[in-house]
Amino acid sequence: MLVVGFPAGVFQANCYLIATGEGRECVVVDPGQDAESAVAAALRERSLTPVAVLATHGHVDHVASAAAVADAHGVPCYIRPEDRHLLADPLAGLGPELADVAGPLAPIEPAAVVPLTAPVLDLAGLRIEVEHTPGHTPGSVVFRLRSDEGGVLALTGDTLFAGSVGRTDLPGGDPAALARSLRGLLRLPDHTVVLPGHGGATTLGRERAANPFLTAETDSEDVS
Repeated sequence: MLVVGFPAGVFQANCYLIATGEGRECVVVDPGQDAESAVAAALRERSLTPVAVLATHGHVDHVASAAAVADAHGVPCYIRPEDRHLLADPLAGLGPELADVAGPLAPIEPAAVVPLTAPVLDLAGLRIEVEHTPGHTPGSVVFRLRSDEGGVLALTGDTLFAGSVGRTDLPGGDPAALARSLRGLLRLPDHTVVLPGHGGATTLGRERAANPFLTAETDSEDVS
């Protein structure tokens, strides 16, 4: 499996291109602010052809280039229905304080948008499991893939980071829902490679042992 990742924009949101190998079809996950040129360069360098844009959630720092990338290649953008409105109204996900800082934002809605409701997507020769993980936003998801070599990948967006989790104080955030979503992620094996929406990669085992938000959930499960 080929994974190309890079941070984009002032918020350094991670964008990922995933394929079965070079010269193949791929999916583009979370093309954020100013990601279009970097995505185009990665497609050329690896001879990749995108078949879909996938959004872990609808915050503008993760989908600012969704329309530019999707429409340039005539492919759809997949996003949960709960976050669909954020493509048409990006400021709605920021809250008053961040909206004032961001200023006016144009709609970033691709021409083709597919509701992300299926538990599994078969795209670009990849089997992508989709887990709805509300909390950071109502429509947050985690994408899971298994490589032919036996590895497990989890693209966690802003649900889980190395050493932390996504904030829940923006519109639609829900701490209790995030806690439930984190408990669901604890079912994944320790060797799962976590590719978060910000910051570096980690493993679920490392986070299970050291991430205070996951250790709290582990403790609560032990008590029950």
